[in-house]
Amino acid sequence: MARHYPTLTRSGFLLPSNIKASYEGAGEGRRSASWDAPDVGINSLNTPALRNLRARSRAAVRNDPYAFNVIDKRVSNLIGTGISPRPKTEDDALRKREQELWDDWVEESDADGLTDFYGQQALIARTVEIAGECFVRLRPRSPDDNLAVPLQLQVLAPEFVPHDKFEPAKNGNSIRAGIEFNPAHQRVAYHMYRVHPRDASSLNAGYNQLVRIPAEQVLHIFEPVEPGQLRGVPRLAPVLKRLRSLDNYDDAVLFRQEVANLFAGFISRPPPEGRQVALDPVTGQPFTEDRDGFTPMVALEPGTMQELGPGEEVEFSKPPDAGNNYPDFMRQQLMAAAAGTGTPYEILSGDMREVNDRALRVVLNEFRRRLEQLQFGVYVHQLCRPVRAAWMDMAVLAGRLHLDDYAQRRREYLRTRWVPQGWAYIQPVQDIQARMMEVNAGFNSRSEMVLRQGYDAETVDTENAADQARARALGLNYKTLVELPEEPDDKEKP
Repeated sequence: MARHYPTLTRSGFLLPSNIKASYEGAGEGRRSASWDAPDVGINSLNTPALRNLRARSRAAVRNDPYAFNVIDKRVSNLIGTGISPRPKTEDDALRKREQELWDDWVEESDADGLTDFYGQQALIARTVEIAGECFVRLRPRSPDDNLAVPLQLQVLAPEFVPHDKFEPAKNGNSIRAGIEFNPAHQRVAYHMYRVHPRDASSLNAGYNQLVRIPAEQVLHIFEPVEPGQLRGVPRLAPVLKRLRSLDNYDDAVLFRQEVANLFAGFISRPPPEGRQVALDPVTGQPFTEDRDGFTPMVALEPGTMQELGPGEEVEFSKPPDAGNNYPDFMRQQLMAAAAGTGTPYEILSGDMREVNDRALRVVLNEFRRRLEQLQFGVYVHQLCRPVRAAWMDMAVLAGRLHLDDYAQRRREYLRTRWVPQGWAYIQPVQDIQARMMEVNAGFNSRSEMVLRQGYDAETVDTENAADQARARALGLNYKTLVELPEEPDDKEKP
């Protein structure tokens, strides 16, 4: 190549000998002829496939134990008992009032009345993991409904917003995947069905109108993986085909073993000579065939012996095993499925063989780091923050909270730290000692350590003080009870 561009070569430019092969992955040779890699945008790729992906993902979770375990374990680790708020205001009295009002509202947040706000978090996370996305509609309520804060949340399946709706709006905006955008590419509204479009049990399933809902009333929860992505993709999308093939293979092996083990043995007899009539080994009478013309089978029971005629032999069944490569094959395929879903193999399969504490710690640390990314980048940002803002607005408007200069200081009042449930100790003694050393060395604070476990440091301190006071009043002495110096007595002793 350099001899074709001598001027550039003399000027110091380093030219490859073969520009076309500079990236082997970009080659167009015979080996890449069947490589299907369409060069289109993310929305052109996932939008036509969303319906099948959602249906097959839900079917896999319903019927495939490994698919169910992936979703179940990810949701339990993502949400746990819930991602709870901790106000950052320095006013202790205000912080206490906010927390009490929030705790009262948590029990009433579900518009369907089936769970609380933290249960809704788990429901939303499960829907996102299975179907790729979830919609939450903010439902303001009347003050006469006797709610702690007149606001409730309605969790909606992704089918409520049609992903195949692409058209210009009458007001000059554009509707893409059921979402209305203004010329500045800001989400201004969502076009939703009144009821689930494929719910046959609905009373008005025949006439299902699309309704324009302002974007301020709708939360769209999904994990964006590419810039400009409009709709979410199910977690199981990369491994759906593999899991189905693996489930069929496993079921075929299981069925083969089941059929093979139904036969305890076979009776073989010599062919009859001349006009000799074959005898039934059970009755000793002349042999007769069943109505369908097949040889009748002999039922066996535990502890029984069968008398055989002259020349007859019993050959016991030797059912084949699953194959020497069955465990290794299943393990390899499940490892691929675990990698495709971002779940450790040990958690997906429950196989803890050949896993020591150090290896398990490395696996769990990587898994937890990925989940923390989703906790704060998706669920805190897309769900918890706007819910907290809507909750505080309604609390102030309804007179449940009295905040000075709320309109001017709204950003200050909304400052909140969201705390997920803490991770369980892998080695409790070592982990606690390490945290104690970290606090004693000044590398971290005790409040931070308490928050990492999902608790409030002030609440812990209050409970500890109450426990110590009650123990002293009852004359109890625990190892955790620190003796405090008594106050000096000002009275003169005689």
